[in-house]
Amino acid sequence: MSALLTVLAALIASGVCAYHRTSLRVWAVATPIVTLVVGLLLQTPWTTVILLIIELAIAVPLLMVPFRRQQISAPLLKLFAKVTPTLSDTEQTALDAGTVGFEGELFSGKPDWHVLLSQPKPSLNAEEQAFMDGPVEELCAMLDDWQITHELADLPPNVWEFIKKNKFFGMIIPKRYNGLEFSALAHSAVLQKLASMSPTAASTVAVPNSLGPAELLLHYGTEAQKDHYLPRLAVGEEIPCFALTGPYAGSDATSLTDFGIVCKQTVDGHETLGIKLTFDKRYITLAPVATVVGLAFRLYDPDKLLGDKADLGITLALLPRSTPGLQIGRRHFPLNVPFQNGPLHGKDVFVPMSTLIGGPHMAGQGWRMLVEVLSVGRAISLPSNATGGVRSAVASTGAYARMRKQFGLAIARFEGVEEALARIGGLTYATAALSRATAAAVDRGEKPAVTSAIAKYHTTEFGRTVAGDAMDVHGGKAVQLGPKNYAGRAWEGVPIAITVEGANIMTRSLMIFGQGAIRCHPYVLKEMQALSISDREEQLQTFDRALFGHIGFGLSNAVRAFTLGLTGSRIGATAGDAYTRRYYRKLNRYSAALALCADVFMGVLGGKLKFKEKLSARLGDVLSYLYIASAMLKRYEDTGRPEADRPLLAWAFHECVWRMQMALDGAIRNFPVRPVGWLLRVLVFPFGRREVPPSDRLGRRVAALITAPGEARDRLLEWVYLTPTANNTIGRMHALLPEVIAAEPIERKFAKALKAGQFSSHDYVEQLAEAQQQGVISAADLVLLKRVHQAVFEFISVDDFDSAELRAAVTRADSEKASQAA
Repeated sequence: MSALLTVLAALIASGVCAYHRTSLRVWAVATPIVTLVVGLLLQTPWTTVILLIIELAIAVPLLMVPFRRQQISAPLLKLFAKVTPTLSDTEQTALDAGTVGFEGELFSGKPDWHVLLSQPKPSLNAEEQAFMDGPVEELCAMLDDWQITHELADLPPNVWEFIKKNKFFGMIIPKRYNGLEFSALAHSAVLQKLASMSPTAASTVAVPNSLGPAELLLHYGTEAQKDHYLPRLAVGEEIPCFALTGPYAGSDATSLTDFGIVCKQTVDGHETLGIKLTFDKRYITLAPVATVVGLAFRLYDPDKLLGDKADLGITLALLPRSTPGLQIGRRHFPLNVPFQNGPLHGKDVFVPMSTLIGGPHMAGQGWRMLVEVLSVGRAISLPSNATGGVRSAVASTGAYARMRKQFGLAIARFEGVEEALARIGGLTYATAALSRATAAAVDRGEKPAVTSAIAKYHTTEFGRTVAGDAMDVHGGKAVQLGPKNYAGRAWEGVPIAITVEGANIMTRSLMIFGQGAIRCHPYVLKEMQALSISDREEQLQTFDRALFGHIGFGLSNAVRAFTLGLTGSRIGATAGDAYTRRYYRKLNRYSAALALCADVFMGVLGGKLKFKEKLSARLGDVLSYLYIASAMLKRYEDTGRPEADRPLLAWAFHECVWRMQMALDGAIRNFPVRPVGWLLRVLVFPFGRREVPPSDRLGRRVAALITAPGEARDRLLEWVYLTPTANNTIGRMHALLPEVIAAEPIERKFAKALKAGQFSSHDYVEQLAEAQQQGVISAADLVLLKRVHQAVFEFISVDDFDSAELRAAVTRADSEKASQAA
């Protein structure tokens, strides 16, 4: 027994060093001392000697750095070079393009929460707030979504003019070019508010401020191109689109079949060096109305007119709409959300070299240009539109569930509806925090490649869930399209957000962990970069440092994951107050578990992990939910730790942690090397899966918060258009909600009297009059009940049409005849 205790003491000493990530020297001193002291106390000389020999046999060679490099690191470097998959140029460009923010801490296994909490609180400046209170409010008051989606299949001309006049297309353009030069947070706020009224308007405004000509010109354009285009783009004199996707290149944008050939051609009597373009693009937002087209294509120079290379690679150009041979103007019809979107084509379209973004010297740099700016646009546009949509669902569904009565009760009181309301509230809290976090990262100067993919995927997936729940709660009200239906078009448009800017299936299975594992890991990229160092001695030194740092990192995460799992995440100094400290500790545990599993998966599977997309997707889910939970905690801190928000935070946090657990469980359970999977399960889940989804009781509290006025609901509805104008049903429902609640106790008195048979009439209004006469309700009560009843009837009503109204004004046959005649 004494011998076992001595061994246990040595293991604990090593474990403490690993847990706290002490240096190798500290371990080499501390562990033998503990072994010696415990051995002397317990009088186990032989066990102590054997342990000391083992410890010194490990420590001495590792501390002799020259010996370690030559005898251990050098052979491992050769092996590493053989098994490490070679990154393609496009993969390397993508890795080099972005930056790493707090997600790097989450991948460390030991996050420094001070890094997160010391980040400045995101807020709008006075000019941005004035724009939100002025032009954005005015624009929302002009939007009639039924008119846009059904009658016009477009924004009305006065809306287009207002958008241009007030520089909605110039939010990212600097003031020196007559733009607004807004922060990413303001950009996000504008889109959220517009999305709460019209997804079509939000998409129309989003695209010129996302990946497109303005963003590309700002980063890579020549001064002449900037001076010419940016002032025009800012005021809508030019409307941009960017053409990347084609029939054979969707999510795999590097497989472009569109091409350009460098050649000379006589133009206006002069021999001109240019490019002959052939392209076939589709799904291009704003293409039908665009006046300037950003075009991605592969550039070839067979006659070597620009240099020695024949295949220059992906290249970007700007084509005016008037370019001869450019076929543009027809429209796609994306699921009844009629933002301008369509194809464009061209065959042997000649353009001068001056159309290349950045000029001729940027030929072949298109992929780098795209990946460097794509993350910024993806971090804002779709997450913001999704956030506006889910916030709007809170406003409408929370109010409707309190107004709509069945079986004498507001449907919000039914547990099935309550469950859906809890998801709407909790996921909206998470979505708002996530979109806010990514916008703040952009404002800090980051190029958040990994977290923009997280934001795009999860905000749109949360949006899908919330839209479905909103439809379920509204029932038939949401099914019947018409001017009174504010939910149906949002539901129809969900797959659009899921699909664009990188289909969600691809984003989850290839991008989040695929890039995150290399970008965020503190050692993998350094080890890979060591392979490209030409100087042998420098290469070995670099690899040696990274390798043994990596080994210590892996051992530490194994100890931390096991210890924190064994203790139920109840130990360790961390951030937060008495309420949130337990949350930070949970994240510490799962951060260590993710880092451990990622190391083991990459170490055992090597390059094969790239093709194990389901495993990568699950590990990506863990990273995603760690980031989302961190964003929620930061939001909670930035808003002053409001007690009213705690049910929302708790629901969303427990949902994230439960999903993390299930993702890790799925990854370990499906790991192809079973003995390794068994060991991981012991380290990560020493007591099995103990996390549970949010409880029914917690869900009830969340549902109560979103179905009644209050500060928590108000914060969820930030940047939703709530002005109770004639075109804003949701705003009028929100305004009525306090009166609906005030009427409830009066309605209960009235219902009790009705059940007792006190009224002779069957008409509701006459029954109210009888109730007043009998003293059941007061005159003021009668006025309130009449007003609420009348208003609620409007909100629960649906539309109906004459059959002729539903027929297309122009049939497909009519269109084909017109085309043939033309």
